Amino acid sequence: MNAIEITDLCKQFTGKKRVRIDALKNINLQVETGEIFGFLGPNGAGKSTTIKIIMGLLRPSSGTARILGVHSGLAASRLRVGFLPENPAFFDYLSAEEYVGFVGSQFKMDDGLLKRRSEDVLKRLDLWDARRRPIRSYSKGMVQRVGLAQALVHDPDIYILDEPMSGLDPIGRALVKDIILELKNQGKCVFFSTHITDDVEKVCDRVGVIVRGALVALDRVENILKSGVEGYLVHLRLSEDVPAVFGGFEAVRRSGAISEFYVPCPAFNSFMGTVNTSGTEVVLVETRRRNLEDFFLSLVSVGRESG
Repeated sequence: MNAIEITDLCKQFTGKKRVRIDALKNINLQVETGEIFGFLGPNGAGKSTTIKIIMGLLRPSSGTARILGVHSGLAASRLRVGFLPENPAFFDYLSAEEYVGFVGSQFKMDDGLLKRRSEDVLKRLDLWDARRRPIRSYSKGMVQRVGLAQALVHDPDIYILDEPMSGLDPIGRALVKDIILELKNQGKCVFFSTHITDDVEKVCDRVGVIVRGALVALDRVENILKSGVEGYLVHLRLSEDVPAVFGGFEAVRRSGAISEFYVPCPAFNSFMGTVNTSGTEVVLVETRRRNLEDFFLSLVSVGRESG
């Protein structure tokens, strides 16, 4: 059974002058249990709309969303879910300790277990020292961490996080990435949206890219990175009196006896054949690939042109 299953999901809104806006266009997606899935897209692409439908906060115009096989319109679908909305807003007169305890109580947690879990998550998210201060006194980053704490406290099987790194400083971002990887090691499923490619590249198994309400790419992160190989930087040991041209390529850098040559993929085998024939020592071969950000930007550009 899939953790999350979306079938032919569409959502239309009515804009100014009764103009129909297609926020989501026939989204089909399955997220497996134990998988870290990144939902990547620019602002306004439809990420939060999709998540709100999964969580039963919006009704789709057509299509369905299910969590562990249960229709998202039913409250039972959310019993094993930890949810962080895009812009978390809490009862700000409560403290983090009180609010996390309140959320845990809604999931019928045993008092002793809730106390232990609350302490664990508040410490893990560096909120322990401030746990009894009212949330209204917290910084934006601290409020975001309270949101993560309340999603973690009942130890659900599935986490649905809308922009979980939003408002966090570099230390906070690194902390959240570590927590997501810990959840993966525990066999949990994490579905999170972001517009920052580094977040996806570091922690995700698969990524779906949404542009203008349409899912334009869906693949494993490792496959995207492999397919993005553009060439190789070959380090050769050459005599300093040898011209900086070898195998038809000019060195991009020379440092003493080491010369570096950038060789595009189509020419690599021929270049290395020349190296072997000449008996030249190969010091290092580095892959030069298009990163996930380049891949994402190319998809966004195409999506905007077609839109």
